[in-house]
Amino acid sequence: MTRLINVVGAALVDSLENPGRLLVARRTAPPQFAGMWEFPGGKVENGETFEQALHRELREELGVSVRLGDELRAPVEAGWPLNERAVMRVWFAEVSDGEPRALEDHDELRWVPLADSDATLGLPWIPADAPIVRALLDKVAALPTSGTAASRTFP
Repeated sequence: MTRLINVVGAALVDSLENPGRLLVARRTAPPQFAGMWEFPGGKVENGETFEQALHRELREELGVSVRLGDELRAPVEAGWPLNERAVMRVWFAEVSDGEPRALEDHDELRWVPLADSDATLGLPWIPADAPIVRALLDKVAALPTSGTAASRTFP
């Protein structure tokens, strides 16, 4: 049996405590995905944990350090299916150091509003990421608010 390729991605939000925006990245390659939007991240290397791989990938691709929040659980234990050979696990994250820049694999970064699901879902997403985006928007919409200020958090 062929071993699955493990990929990690970041649902990089402006605040883990009160998420209002999501950072998305536009691919430059391969040709079939160029110009499409995705979660920043990449493959897990031998000897790395998923979390270590995500920290490394975000340093390489965006030049940032992050604080990780909860994992956005997939419908299957292995992760979100990308294709027949690869699965992705996604964590909520917040920049803890640096300013995101498109350093590798992307030509544009964009903050999209989580409250405007039509605008977010309206981007041309890599097909495998679209169900993850829907699940993320549902999760954020279901976060509790307290008092008059919107105070939502990923435990």
